[in-house]
Amino acid sequence: MTSVTGRVRLTGAAGTNLRRPAPRRWWADLAGSAALLSVVAVVALWLHNGGLRGFAAPGGPATSIGRLTGLVASDLLLLQVLLMARIPWVERSYGQDALARRHRLVGFLSFWLMIGHIGLITVGYAQSGGGGVLAVAGDLVVTYPGMVLAAAGTVLLILVVVLSVRLARRRQRYETWHLVHLYAYLGVGLALPHQLWTGADFIASAPGRIYWWGLYGAALGAVLVFRVGLPVFRSAYHRLRVDAVVPEAPGVVSVYLSGHHLDRLPARAGQFFLWRFLDGPGWTRAHPYTLSSAPSGDLLRITVKDLGDGSSRAATLRPGTRVLVEGPYGALTADRHIAGRKVLMVAAGVGITTMRALLDDLAESGTPITLLYRIRRLGDAVFRAELDDAARRTGVRVVYLEGARCRPDSWLPAMFAQVSDLAGLRWLVPDVAGHEVFLCGPPDWMAGVRATLREAGVDTDHIHAEEFAW
Repeated sequence: MTSVTGRVRLTGAAGTNLRRPAPRRWWADLAGSAALLSVVAVVALWLHNGGLRGFAAPGGPATSIGRLTGLVASDLLLLQVLLMARIPWVERSYGQDALARRHRLVGFLSFWLMIGHIGLITVGYAQSGGGGVLAVAGDLVVTYPGMVLAAAGTVLLILVVVLSVRLARRRQRYETWHLVHLYAYLGVGLALPHQLWTGADFIASAPGRIYWWGLYGAALGAVLVFRVGLPVFRSAYHRLRVDAVVPEAPGVVSVYLSGHHLDRLPARAGQFFLWRFLDGPGWTRAHPYTLSSAPSGDLLRITVKDLGDGSSRAATLRPGTRVLVEGPYGALTADRHIAGRKVLMVAAGVGITTMRALLDDLAESGTPITLLYRIRRLGDAVFRAELDDAARRTGVRVVYLEGARCRPDSWLPAMFAQVSDLAGLRWLVPDVAGHEVFLCGPPDWMAGVRATLREAGVDTDHIHAEEFAW
């Protein structure tokens, strides 16, 4: 234990803090604007290729609107791929959870547009040719180039969408969801190419061909570079291996990882990686774990709570086990702190891992910091010795909020049963409205804390939280 932790920088101790350049604030605006402009470009190309002129023919309105919904759905499907392609500057500007929410929203919108496209095109062709809708649908699939592939891709996308509904996600393990979700790439790859063979906006329009081939190329390139190439390169170059596994609390262990030139790994305290431990069957499934201390240059640390099959294996890892890594991801870093403002950290359960890492970056600046750590029992506190040491060395105020919830809808323990959550927060942090707040814990618990913070006068822009969303 001594030899391992001596190589990880503790708050207030000597060591190397690897500062990384902060993301430019305009990156998020640029990415969002580009996404909106892509939809505008699709509509403009549809108009340029006679989208409105088709209304005059029999079945024209349904066919023309069907073309438009299909084009916009295709554009949004490709934007979905780009959203989750792990493009570093986009990832760091938005954060993984914000990108996941946008990905989900765009996904459902593109899905319904795709369904509208199928229905409208079928009805339009039936109206123009006089056949029945079902007969026309069958004829389209069988006789038009690429339509069999498109039908197969549509079935896969429907499957992914159904399994992405909140109720379905709650019944799945992350590993199952992740495996099924990979079929979305296959679905997109099968559903879209029929437009290259039969779509008027691809065949008859040079600007359309340039736009669509460019967007296809950008989406495919981003996946190959950032989801495949970069992780393979970093895993090969840094040659990460398990250095030690150290118990931290009941059901919680820290895994220390060593490697080659870790000082060149662009990681920040508060970020997470997707880890694959080559320890036997199941190694292909990646697991998202946050760094629990700032990168020290020669060692990384993650801290894992036993919450399932993947996390339970962490305690059995042996020194020397090779590790494949994707990342870093996430935007909950010290860059969110506005100079001159006090810092309030609020954590529950294993959410303390993120706060523990952020202390390495924030405490050294001399910023007044208060940490509220919600736990069931004091014996469950992870990093208690490190947090107490940080309090002695740097003056960080650490408050352990111990015990069961005072009320079912409260985020505070039993000692606050006689007061509201707002009164409890103001008693703990009287000037809370003037703080920059970092928040990490279970989603429902964080929602309660957020509501109390806003009630206490903390502006939403000063509440920083990120959860692993899927």
